[in-house]
Amino acid sequence: MSAGPSRVAVIDVGTNSSRLLVADVDGGRVAPVDRRSRVTRLGRGVDLSGRLSAEAIEDVCTAIGTYMEGIEELGAERIDAIATSAVRDAENGAAFIAELRERFALSARILDGEEEARLTYIGATSEHVPTEPTLVVDIGGGSTELIVGSGSEIAFHTSLQVGVVRHSERHVASDPPAAIELEALATDVRGQIETALAGAPAASEGIAVAGTPTSLAAVEMELEPYDPLRVHGHLLSLPAIQRMLSQLASVPLAERVAIPGLHPDRAPTIVAGVVILIETMRAFGLEQITVSEHDILYGTAIAAAAAPQ
Repeated sequence: MSAGPSRVAVIDVGTNSSRLLVADVDGGRVAPVDRRSRVTRLGRGVDLSGRLSAEAIEDVCTAIGTYMEGIEELGAERIDAIATSAVRDAENGAAFIAELRERFALSARILDGEEEARLTYIGATSEHVPTEPTLVVDIGGGSTELIVGSGSEIAFHTSLQVGVVRHSERHVASDPPAAIELEALATDVRGQIETALAGAPAASEGIAVAGTPTSLAAVEMELEPYDPLRVHGHLLSLPAIQRMLSQLASVPLAERVAIPGLHPDRAPTIVAGVVILIETMRAFGLEQITVSEHDILYGTAIAAAAAPQ
């Protein structure tokens, strides 16, 4: 028997954004109380330098300081803080984790690719457990997680060194992006996906989480302001995504930030994200994909609530 809901706070320190979820979790059901996101770009320059910059660390700490105040006000019983690709890759990642402990008494943990995949799958399938083999794709700033599962079982997962910050820095120097840059970006992504998927099972359905697909859903519906309830469950077709890529890639950043539904902070990296999504869908032969707001934040909240005190 359930002991009733547990109030859990999850802080996700990603490569592109720092996010907070405070939720009441009961038997695997997540009822959000507060959800916030701030684009902090912790991973800026990591692909080149191998280090987290002092400025990026400070931007993340500013966001986390605000989140900790909210967590205290809302009375969360547990706090789980996770860090992913940029912190995993950076040579000063452990020092950054130590700084979070020192400044906020926050014990953050760096997820490996397997744990990141597991928590993402739990979150994405928490509302409807798939009966058919389903791809879950989580496009991050520094890495992209591809998970294929059915029911509660994961049949395949891989963590690609492909991300919206990493690949924007690696391939896009022009504004708007030049055709040759977009082709190089797509070729790089396609090659990494093909290598990683050798021997992977097929998937007949797909769920896409994180900022790229949610932004595309908001752009397609011209949502001003952003409405997570309308975005969640929205179906994106491959032709529609390809049309939006043409729209987003053909205008300079100064115009892209004004596109209805696109948060201005996402505008600098959205083109790379859309290319990654298109190449993933093509690799799996998916003509459409379902957008989900239920991501690794949800999966981590569910896991935290189930863990012994």
